[in-house]
Amino acid sequence: MKFMKLGSKPDTFQADGKSIRYVSSDLASDVIINVGEVKFYLHKFPLLSKSSRLQKLVSKATEENSDEINMVDFPGGPKAFEICAKFCYGMTVTLNAYNVVAARCASEYLEMTEDIDRGNLIFKIEVFLNSSILRTWKDSIIVLQTTKSLLPWAEDLKIVGRCIDSIASKTSVDPANVTWSYTFNRKLAEPDKIVEDGMKFRERSESVPKDWWVEDICELDIDLYKRVMIAVKSKGRMDGAVIGEALKTYAVRWLPDSIENLVSEAHSMRNKSLVETIICLLPSDKSMGCSCSFLLKLLKVAILLGADELLREDLIKRISSRLHEASVSDLLIPAKPPQITQYDVELVQSIVNQYAKRNGNLEAVEKNEKGIDGFLLGNGSLLNVGRLIDGYLAEIARDTNLALFGFIELSKSIPESARPIHDGLYKAIDTYLKEHHSLTKSDKKKICGLMDVKKLTTNASMHAAQNERLPLRVVVQVLFFEQVRASAAAAQPAVNNHPRDASPSATNTDEEECEKPAVAAQKCKNGKLAKKSSKNSRSGLQLLPSRSRRIFDKLWAVGKGGHVENRSSETSASSQSPTSLVPGDAKSSGSSSRQRRHSIS
Repeated sequence: MKFMKLGSKPDTFQADGKSIRYVSSDLASDVIINVGEVKFYLHKFPLLSKSSRLQKLVSKATEENSDEINMVDFPGGPKAFEICAKFCYGMTVTLNAYNVVAARCASEYLEMTEDIDRGNLIFKIEVFLNSSILRTWKDSIIVLQTTKSLLPWAEDLKIVGRCIDSIASKTSVDPANVTWSYTFNRKLAEPDKIVEDGMKFRERSESVPKDWWVEDICELDIDLYKRVMIAVKSKGRMDGAVIGEALKTYAVRWLPDSIENLVSEAHSMRNKSLVETIICLLPSDKSMGCSCSFLLKLLKVAILLGADELLREDLIKRISSRLHEASVSDLLIPAKPPQITQYDVELVQSIVNQYAKRNGNLEAVEKNEKGIDGFLLGNGSLLNVGRLIDGYLAEIARDTNLALFGFIELSKSIPESARPIHDGLYKAIDTYLKEHHSLTKSDKKKICGLMDVKKLTTNASMHAAQNERLPLRVVVQVLFFEQVRASAAAAQPAVNNHPRDASPSATNTDEEECEKPAVAAQKCKNGKLAKKSSKNSRSGLQLLPSRSRRIFDKLWAVGKGGHVENRSSETSASSQSPTSLVPGDAKSSGSSSRQRRHSIS
């Protein structure tokens, strides 16, 4: 810390209790100056030789036959006045970062200018500020902190502005040129490190990180912090990721961990102001800066504290642009009354809607340019969003207060290309069926209509075939499509026979086979390869429960008969949904039932 000593005479100021200060001297004091609750018994001559204001006040007191002077609202209080008085007496006084602002404001109040005496206190303090304090990193921060109690004097004297500019300028210096002391105690997780990945470990540990400055300015009050960050951003040389790390560090430093302390009456207003300020300071580029996890936590706090609605909407837009980075736990934001659900599903719905709105046009263009396969390979973020929403659906499905409409709407919010495999969706649907026992057949049909059984993996299909909670129609679909794929794989051994090839050609093959179930079933029975596939499939079906085996046996019988029948208008109307592709009923009633034609529409 920098300091400056003024004067050479010994300090002879004495105290008599807490409210009286005097100079030990052979000469009796001839003026009493009241500063706050402290009385200073001093001498006119040394004071008047340095202070223009004291000259006026003493002259006025003499006219009123009074030897006391009252100084109201003296900046810095008795301590600052004592520094000025000692300077007038020529006594030794030490200025540093903690008292220099108070001394500067006090000297301004007393009008200790060059017009009164050359080399006066104002001049000396200005030299100290400009040549030492504002050139030092930590001293600049300390001085800025002390200005809070000295407003508006410090503002009018431009001390606040000069400190902010000094701090902002130093943050923009190339880290390789940082030679001053700074605080850096954070041990960041590997994904959060802002140092260059290509550096060796030794070089990385010894070099100055790009965000070396963020901890030191965390000690500033929120109003001053905001002004510093605005100045840092205005320089235009700071990376958005570093800005985001600085805001995250400040939030962690000042926001309480517990919800009780966060929303307590004593601190709620301060916390609300802090959160709103942080949101305002987020990097202008919504795709850069803070991680999605931090933004979601910030949104959670903003909701709890009732932050400005426009700021919350801005957060939602930012989150939607980085939704692929989020985790399921990040999205589990508690609901507030009047919502009856455990988590705020409506909020997540709005985030996903914003994501779909933002990415919809881009996806359409890329699909046309690259095709479906190329689009999926080049858009891992889209697949991440699909997995994220399916995981979130599985989590909220446990809530018995979650309405079916809310579940369905959220499931439909993401594009089909984000969900090439439906295992995650199946798990969420199964969980919902398990926790909501009062669902009607119509409700079950609606929720199962979200799922395409052609997009289930083998394990998921086996589980679904044995799942007593699924409607009969869905189980039949699962069994049928598994058999169709098995026969198709057996008929084309040279082709990649992955059971879940979601390419357009594989899907088209499935649809053709679904249109002709008798032919598909017959293929499974004819030929050596077909016989082998049939044997494997039939042995696998021994694992199925009796209901599923009976259904499959009836389906097999239909395949042998080689006849199809048009379904009712209800089935035809729902032919676009996965649940529409269902075998016909296999009820028997004498010889007429054996002659009935069945279909899978």
